[in-house]
Amino acid sequence: MNNRKRKSGSRFGGLGWIGLVLLLLLVAVRALTQQEEVEPVKAETVVSAHQDNGTWTAMPDSVLVLCKPASLTSVPEQVLERTSYVVSYNAETRCPNWVAWQLTADHTDGLMKRISNFHEDEDCPLPRATLQDYRGSGWSRGHMCPAGDNKWSRQAMYDSFSLVNVCPQNAKLNSGVWNSVETDCRRWARQYGEVYIVCGPVWSHGPRRTIGANAVAVPDAFFKVVLRLSPTPQAFGIVVKNTEGTRKRDLYFNSVDQVERITGIDFFPALPDDVERQVEATADMAAW
Repeated sequence: MNNRKRKSGSRFGGLGWIGLVLLLLLVAVRALTQQEEVEPVKAETVVSAHQDNGTWTAMPDSVLVLCKPASLTSVPEQVLERTSYVVSYNAETRCPNWVAWQLTADHTDGLMKRISNFHEDEDCPLPRATLQDYRGSGWSRGHMCPAGDNKWSRQAMYDSFSLVNVCPQNAKLNSGVWNSVETDCRRWARQYGEVYIVCGPVWSHGPRRTIGANAVAVPDAFFKVVLRLSPTPQAFGIVVKNTEGTRKRDLYFNSVDQVERITGIDFFPALPDDVERQVEATADMAAW
């Protein structure tokens, strides 16, 4: 009896190993298939959101509520929702008023490669920014919600290259200080689990420079405000001139309140009033 049990157990063990090998082969085949699926998409391709490998295929309502600034009344505003961000578009400047998103630790990396297929946003009325407006202008197409925050999703990566998410930006600023701040935000998202970010252009009160046949306005500076809720609520803002930019000379850390005074935008209005007052009053960079 015992011998029969041992033989039966031996046969079962052999079958178990075969099953494990087959499972590993299946996993390997799936991995290869996924690698094939993350090839860059063409500009005209519209990707189905349900194929994404991120934690959502559309920004959850709870995230939208916390991300979105208060409605604007002093400037044109068209609010558009995309896979990973929400944007307030200004038909007068042909630029966003602001772009807002939640950056989670899971979304700081991913399999998607940068696709660099800038495209018009057909939800914006004519005239609107086009690729031709930027050609030969001397200004780069500066992301507000960066491509580096959208590697987790094919559709999110595509959406990040919409011109509704772009402003004319000094090329050296784009690849220098602005890029450094974006990298810092990904580091903070990994460290604290998630951060909430709003950024956009800053305009002076004088005449605006424009580029292209569609008169896309060139910002004088850019702002970014960053909020975390864990382990304790903290927030800060920055303003950086739209010049070649150096961290010492052209990047200014501010409280969120100060950025609100500069931009006229009310950030994070969904926070409880006592928390909003606390986190927006000061910029304690030592807490980050």
